[in-house]
Amino acid sequence: MITPHNIMRHELVGLEVEITHSLHGDLKGIHGRVVDETKNTITIEDGEGYEKIIPKGSATFEFTLPNGITIELKGEIIVSRPEDRIKKRFRKYW
Repeated sequence: MITPHNIMRHELVGLEVEITHSLHGDLKGIHGRVVDETKNTITIEDGEGYEKIIPKGSATFEFTLPNGITIELKGEIIVSRPEDRIKKRFRKYW
């Protein structure tokens, strides 16, 4: 089960997400479901079937967990390959 304390050790694909802050002003407010993740980007599918590729390092994301809890993460924290992120040790960022 994904919780705010162990989100770094789980897959982000499938979670609902919204961009709350971005260095690129036009990205703020984009929301949808995460459909792909690479080392430096997250691909979000909006409700209309379009996919948007968002750079992780320049955005702040608000993820909605399956149990309804929302957590806000700075993208620079999660810049790494998903399989490598599991191995990292993280301080509390929330």
